[in-house]
Amino acid sequence: MKGTVIFALFLVCFGLQAFAQNDEESAIKKAVNNLFTGMKTGDSTVARSAFATGAVMQTIVNKEGKVSVRNESVDNFIKLIGTPHKDQYDERIVFSKILIDGPLALVWTDYKFYLGDKFSHCGVNSFQLVKGDKGWQIVYIIDTRRKDGCN
Repeated sequence: MKGTVIFALFLVCFGLQAFAQNDEESAIKKAVNNLFTGMKTGDSTVARSAFATGAVMQTIVNKEGKVSVRNESVDNFIKLIGTPHKDQYDERIVFSKILIDGPLALVWTDYKFYLGDKFSHCGVNSFQLVKGDKGWQIVYIIDTRRKDGCN
């Protein structure tokens, strides 16, 4: 009987933790998806809501075998999204990995980027998010970009 009670308590605790983890993962995915919804719809307010104040954006550039990291301005990126443009910015992501430790989350997404209906490039995004007063927000993003191996 004692073993059954301990096992039941274990299941309850594990189940609550798993439920809380799934709830947090949903909130994290929503924050990341706000960025791409804003991009696709040209809504800079929605895209901006994904980012914490002082967020950092970087991209890994590989030109002729030489790898470098390029810093990008979040403000300029948001301005680009909100400026009327002919073709839709459509970044299609797949959540590959989400790791959470309290108020810190790491998110890894594979993506394919389309300019309108035309395929442009693919790669991965690595996000760092922090849960603060406004919920989960991106504090750091770095990505890779390539045109090959984009099955």
